[in-house]
Amino acid sequence: MEDSLRMFLALGDAVIITDEQHRIIAVNHSYERITGYAQHEIAGKKAGIVRTPFTPRLSYDQMKEAIQDGKAWSGVFTNRKKNGQLWHSSITITPFVKEESTYFVGVFRELERLERGFYLDEERIEGIQGSLLRVLAVSCEIRDPGIEEHLLRVQKLTERLVIRHNELAGLKLSERKQAQIAHSSILHDIGKSAVPEGILYKPGPLASYERKIVEMHTQIGVDILDKVNVELDDTLFEHEFATAKNIILHHHERWDGSGYPYGLSGSQIPLEARIVSVVDVFDALTSKRPYKEKWSTDGALQYLKDKSGSQFDPAIVDSFLSLYEDDSLVENELQHHQMTVTSN
Repeated sequence: MEDSLRMFLALGDAVIITDEQHRIIAVNHSYERITGYAQHEIAGKKAGIVRTPFTPRLSYDQMKEAIQDGKAWSGVFTNRKKNGQLWHSSITITPFVKEESTYFVGVFRELERLERGFYLDEERIEGIQGSLLRVLAVSCEIRDPGIEEHLLRVQKLTERLVIRHNELAGLKLSERKQAQIAHSSILHDIGKSAVPEGILYKPGPLASYERKIVEMHTQIGVDILDKVNVELDDTLFEHEFATAKNIILHHHERWDGSGYPYGLSGSQIPLEARIVSVVDVFDALTSKRPYKEKWSTDGALQYLKDKSGSQFDPAIVDSFLSLYEDDSLVENELQHHQMTVTSN
């Protein structure tokens, strides 16, 4: 091993040096202390000796892609010590080329030894966020026993639509952003919890003042979310709540500017609100309610077409229609949805 690489072994963090085939050449004392493996026990073995299935595969894929391109990579690994205990570490792996040979220097910082906090991987964070938003949404609309099914259908269709629209429109939304939109869609109507039942489920047309009360649910919903956010005071939900507020406040805006609460038009309306607007109206039309009969699927799809460019973003309507026409899974889901509504 090159002498210029040995200096890394003097670092206080755990250090591992491997060759081009990822065989271990040297580790420092911190690595030995943390893992329980002495250098003579693991020298010549693959660096994956401490690997566990608890590190997301995406992390390994991103690491391999980076180092194959000759770039440094940083991330978080969940590894296993010699005694079987798990340890979480922030790691930076840097490739070095010396005399036509490539070496990799990995520097680990054990997260368990940080003075504060703990580590949650992305999958667990996403699960916690999704669960809390679902509980919040259902809790706010507990008066209607059928509302949970509606919320879950909206969430599932939003997930499919945002993926399809991202592909067709070439938006290049990250997977994280797509997940945030899907998770947050379940909160779109939490403000209706403050609307009197006599108005919310009125079988006939609403009076003008009753319509104004219903329209207030967008701002009430944001107020509810703000109160929850203040109580949590946690950055774990920062981006989810920002996305949810856009959906709650603006999912009744219309593409031509005739919606509420602010009369936004076109691209002024946040993307996530435009997406949920299409899904919410479709599910509302195809669901039986105390004040209305359900529409047929074809009738609801035709309504979306008729309102494309006035009520809805035309590109999003096109994406929704293509999702329905091309994806047999979605078609089966919609048929099942109709059967469920009919049975109720």
